[in-house]
Amino acid sequence: MAKSLIIVESPAKARTIKKYLGPDYTVKASVGHVKDLPKRRLGIDTAHDFTPEYVTIQGKKKVLQELRSEAKKAAQVFLAPDPDREGEAIAWHIAGELNQTPPDQVYRVLLNEITRKGVSEALQNPGRIDEHKVSAQQARRLLDRLVGYKISPLLWQNVQGGLSAGRVQSVALRIICDREQAIKAFVPREYWSINATMAADPEKPFKAYLHAIEGKKAKIATGDEAERIVADLRGAKYVVTRVRKTARQRQPAPPFTTSTLQQEAVRKLRFTAQRAMRVAQRLYEGLPIGDAGETGLITYMRTDSTRLADDAVQETQAYIAEHYGKDYVAAKPRKHRQQRGAQEAHEAIRPTSVLRSPDSLKPHLSPEQFALYRLIWNRLVASQMSAAVIDQTRVDVEAAPYAFRATGAVMRFAGFTVVYEESQPDNPANEDDGQNPTLPPLQEGQQVEVRELVPNQHFTQPPPRYTEASLVSELEKLGIGRPSTYASILSTLRDRQYVEDQERKLLPTELGITITGLLVENFPDLLNVQFTAQLEDKLDQIEAGRHDWVDTLHDFYESFEVDLQRATQKMRGIKKEVEETDEVCDKCGSSMVIRWGRFGRFMACSAYPKCKNTAELPSSTNGAEQTTQQPQTETLCDKCGKPMAVRRGRFGEFLACTGYPECKTTRPLAGVVMDCPEDGCGGVIVQRRSRRGRIFYGCNNYPTCTFTTWQRPVPQSCAQCAAPYLLEKRTKKAVTLRCSKCGTETAAEEITASQDAAEPQAVSP
Repeated sequence: MAKSLIIVESPAKARTIKKYLGPDYTVKASVGHVKDLPKRRLGIDTAHDFTPEYVTIQGKKKVLQELRSEAKKAAQVFLAPDPDREGEAIAWHIAGELNQTPPDQVYRVLLNEITRKGVSEALQNPGRIDEHKVSAQQARRLLDRLVGYKISPLLWQNVQGGLSAGRVQSVALRIICDREQAIKAFVPREYWSINATMAADPEKPFKAYLHAIEGKKAKIATGDEAERIVADLRGAKYVVTRVRKTARQRQPAPPFTTSTLQQEAVRKLRFTAQRAMRVAQRLYEGLPIGDAGETGLITYMRTDSTRLADDAVQETQAYIAEHYGKDYVAAKPRKHRQQRGAQEAHEAIRPTSVLRSPDSLKPHLSPEQFALYRLIWNRLVASQMSAAVIDQTRVDVEAAPYAFRATGAVMRFAGFTVVYEESQPDNPANEDDGQNPTLPPLQEGQQVEVRELVPNQHFTQPPPRYTEASLVSELEKLGIGRPSTYASILSTLRDRQYVEDQERKLLPTELGITITGLLVENFPDLLNVQFTAQLEDKLDQIEAGRHDWVDTLHDFYESFEVDLQRATQKMRGIKKEVEETDEVCDKCGSSMVIRWGRFGRFMACSAYPKCKNTAELPSSTNGAEQTTQQPQTETLCDKCGKPMAVRRGRFGEFLACTGYPECKTTRPLAGVVMDCPEDGCGGVIVQRRSRRGRIFYGCNNYPTCTFTTWQRPVPQSCAQCAAPYLLEKRTKKAVTLRCSKCGTETAAEEITASQDAAEPQAVSP
């Protein structure tokens, strides 16, 4: 009897699936995409309805030969790449290569969870390749290729080689740059608050704050005004005018989607979005769990749905009743509201079985796998638990015409909070809300005494810089990109050195700000948030079969080509611009000028190449843009205690004391490059400098972890051996990525082809 062939993407998934099936099945892995657009040419016939030219990816000929050979012997072929657009495209390309297998023997199966039950149900209900989903992926791929190949050469010509422009990454970069511009333009405004310590019982004081003046919200602009109010309040009579007690319910958060998992992993676990998705991929594909062997631990991790399967809900509620009590089970199964456009066919991210508690799996998981699994498990269990009930008390105390307010809250029933509480967004807390753990018994009409009145000065704060979590949330809210692309967008922005991490905030570099300015000026539609969101909606419409992918590309390319032709003629030549200064070269006496280099603006001798003297650009030079002056950080100088600021020198960025020149303390700036690839380490790879001044990359957990490399590591997996990172080699014309394990070498464009990354290597500038 001929065997059935199952083709998946990764070897890890293949191993897990093989464990569930008998000898009648052969399971093979394609190791990702097998075909893509060519590396060295556009590969799109724009004159004939954008017909794509797909070629076999380097290193995949042998894989395809093996798949064809196995397919010949099989009675039927089940294509089981990931259940999303990328997976559908992989299945489509593989099916096209099985030319000796009758099409009616080729099926598509969707594995939302890699468990015995999930695999069995998928094989019992096979379908066909979804042509609409393939069209949606193809449209995205071609749009990204057109943007990357058409715009990147302009950036090479006018700024520097090796740069890129991505359709979605450029919009994400603009959002970060716009926030930085708002921060720099922000003018702080002074305001004051007045806090009071009150007591009706000498043994039970409580805190309150000035809430209203003459019935209107208290607004105190100056210190003099605050002191006048404090003077008025001294000796006043304070009377409780209202006591309001309410029982408030807090409902649990829904189970994870891709974006909410990334946000919580960033906030709670200090992961990057890229790291969260890498660890989730391993949990989904399967890990060895003692005697059970390879087991898929979570459902598919690229989803925008909060839907749960009925059997998962029932199992979870039974678990809650057994381990926490019936009072902790929600009165009826919770069905959380779906966001607009969510794919109902998918489930939320959840454990494949709630019976596999985090503690039971801890011996079999690495620290990072355990941390993420526990987060997912806790979120699922909490989502089906009863609400938390809080007794909240609010007390108003008047000293006419002033009114103070105090609040207190007591947890009456913990509900879901015994398992999990959602982290709060990155917003500053209100320090003057008069909150108390509990309030003493107070009655309306009761008089209280004031023990202390304290005026406090404040200044309004600029909008905060984006963190990974808040940027992912913003992209989702604006409809930019898809949840499955957020991690790769952030990774690309870092890899291209358009943004950098400063105290876990995303700070645009001078290069990133410059690129954004040029693109906004020359491609206003492409960098328009609303335009990009509408294009994402069209891709969703293509997947739903309500829009044609060719029409979408025609609509886009018509206006894009006009902007492209104009930009070719008018884009500023940044790297050719020279700005005069009054500074004098300390080596030859010639005047110094400001030029553009790989790391941004710098000062160079005008007598170059006779004199090659360079210097850091001062914070202000005859009206030149102060783009190199960076804001203060929270790091304090260990010599004088003043804040440190990021400065740029000839060897890159470093921390310098703001007390300069009185204090000349400096410190290396260890920028995070990626998460450490060593299993169980949990550290991050940072840029370091050797004793001889040479830059290298090493783990911040040294000497516990000794991972080091001279070449910059990139968090992209190898298509040949699935190694977790590649090593980057940069030249003036291209960026090459090489696997440190198997030696496979490829252009950077090939690795990021399906992840909305730009592709500057494909054509010569």
